Amino acid sequence: MAADRTLLVTITGRDRPGVTAALFDALVGYDVEVVDVEQVVIRGRLVLGVLVAPGTEEAGLRAAVTKVATELGMDVEIASGTGDNLPRRDGRLHVTVLGHPLRTAAMAGVAARIAERGANIDRIMRLSRSPVTSLELDVSGVTDTEDLRIALAAEASARGVDIAVHPAGLHRRGKRLVVMDVDSTLIQGEVIEMLAAHAGFGEQVAEITEAAMRGELDFEQSLRARVALLAGLDASAIDEVRASVKLTPGARTLIRTLKRLDHEVAIVSGGFTQITDGLVAELSLDYAAANTLEIVDGKLTGQVVGPVVDRAFKARALEQFASLAGVPLSQTVAIGDGANDLDMLAKAGLGVAFNAKPLVRRQARAAINVPYLDALLFLLGISREEVEAADALDALAPN
Repeated sequence: MAADRTLLVTITGRDRPGVTAALFDALVGYDVEVVDVEQVVIRGRLVLGVLVAPGTEEAGLRAAVTKVATELGMDVEIASGTGDNLPRRDGRLHVTVLGHPLRTAAMAGVAARIAERGANIDRIMRLSRSPVTSLELDVSGVTDTEDLRIALAAEASARGVDIAVHPAGLHRRGKRLVVMDVDSTLIQGEVIEMLAAHAGFGEQVAEITEAAMRGELDFEQSLRARVALLAGLDASAIDEVRASVKLTPGARTLIRTLKRLDHEVAIVSGGFTQITDGLVAELSLDYAAANTLEIVDGKLTGQVVGPVVDRAFKARALEQFASLAGVPLSQTVAIGDGANDLDMLAKAGLGVAFNAKPLVRRQARAAINVPYLDALLFLLGISREEVEAADALDALAPN
């Protein structure tokens, strides 16, 4: 095919049913081979490109295509050439850009950083318009993935958008394990602060929590210090806090969609099993790990039972869950907001900082800075239309 003559037929105009059928019907009888087809619709405007290897009646073919385009009220361009598309170069990546809103300056900056490194944007597809605008760029010719990731992260920070860089390949369609932090990730707020408010130490505990999440304090020491302030608190306070816990917007959509794709979902928390056990049951999660508050005679003792779930523990839990799920670490996704999550984010195939502290945003390979947990789906290449279509089918299914 490399030296064979080809024609590129490009039809543009108002989209409506039957345009593609009419064009191909016009080509019937002219002994042509279909080599490639690309079609896109933006705000009701169609761009349809058909690459064909023409037969012996090229003049008749051109006349037939022009005639059908005129009848459809559309514009047509027919360009002669040779061969097929050039093969995509090695060094292929998916670059996902999220903005709320997504400004042209951000896209200009992203495109410039890619071009500066000699890479090419082969295709762009919109994944969502709400609650954020997300675009996926297929990029090839990347010689240094980490260099591009660092450059795009800096551009994203300057432009106020989120960016994730993933290797291309079949693995993207494979089974995944998604492991989430709980406090300020899966749920809104910090459980220990809610408990401390009942004990009268809310402000003091919040200050310690903030310092720990920024990485300024050893997590285990800070946790034990905070839990100690809860000594004597009636265990009924846990029930009150459990009843007041609110999921982060998009959490149910995220988990429901991951489950549809046969992914496994886990939580690992520096919080407490007295809260996470209920989340596991409510959301049908596959694995969980958290601290356990010690309760004696209906009162909190100010101690935790067993080893503390710190950043090293979270990384080990990720490995353990992956082993149980039969998923390689390269197919794991970890998402969290604090310094306690850093080891887990680094070990996962994709580590995502969610509305995270600056230290975490700088070190994670991807970041989401909008308050919607299901934005993670877009980083995985899952579009909003696919999610909504699946939800609609579920709604129609018999109980």
